Amino acid sequence: MLLHNAFAQEFSTYLSLGFRHILDLQGYDHILFIVALCALYRLSEWKKILVLVTAFTIGHSLTLALAALDVVRVPQAWIDTLIPLTILLTAVHNISQPGQSTTGPGRLFGRKQRFNYGIAVAFGLVHGMGFSNYFRFLLGEENSIVNQLLAFNIGLELGQLIVVGLFMALLLFADKVLRAPHREWNLVVSGAAAGIALSILLEMWAV
Repeated sequence: MLLHNAFAQEFSTYLSLGFRHILDLQGYDHILFIVALCALYRLSEWKKILVLVTAFTIGHSLTLALAALDVVRVPQAWIDTLIPLTILLTAVHNISQPGQSTTGPGRLFGRKQRFNYGIAVAFGLVHGMGFSNYFRFLLGEENSIVNQLLAFNIGLELGQLIVVGLFMALLLFADKVLRAPHREWNLVVSGAAAGIALSILLEMWAV
């Protein structure tokens, strides 16, 4: 019983840490990437958004696991550069798409979609590095990390789903209330994400 309670308490602690970490506004770069990732899609394409976010999850969960096991170590300076670069590249990709940019509501795995999912996995690997040093610090000298890793990842994903839900609510408002054309919505959101990412990069390069 005591062992079960200790397991549950540890699981709850790491779940909360993962949840708060993704929603920490001081680490808004991860939130910004999720927003940029979703900006290309219409409300009718919500299934594609879910697959896209799942692909991103797979990528960053894999890197987080490898980093936690000390299989992969990447210098923090590289991580700090690569994360805003993924945001900038995603935003530029969105902006470069024509007005009818996606493959239609029913085609979850068309050629363009498979490419987008692949990009989400690849960039998810990069963002997993952003969590890895923090997570490794939390673990300390722990021998077993399965419970902690699972709980932390679930917490991250719950926070990520909240970000996606808020984004979809804003998209619904823009579409149904403001009657904003989707192309303009994509340009505004992606342009803002690109501008913020570029400013982060320029600030780092100026140091």
